[in-house]
Amino acid sequence: MAARGRVLLTDINLGGGISGWELAQQIREISPDFPVVYMTSASAPDWKSRGVGGSVLIQKPFAPAQLAAVSQLLGGATSPG
Repeated sequence: MAARGRVLLTDINLGGGISGWELAQQIREISPDFPVVYMTSASAPDWKSRGVGGSVLIQKPFAPAQLAAVSQLLGGATSPG
């Protein structure tokens, strides 16, 4: 069985000829509801115009607690007890 991710966590500037914007668009063509979380510093102002709908942006530098909050938002955290 192939491994399947639960969320795309991507930087905007990936190098290698593709951006995080483009990667998220390609994934959404395959799976329209796939959760997307962008990480960036300089590209943050472009998120509203270039990011896929329903995505989340974490601006760098970020605290580990922000990643935990995103995990809870995406249903990845377990409830205590």
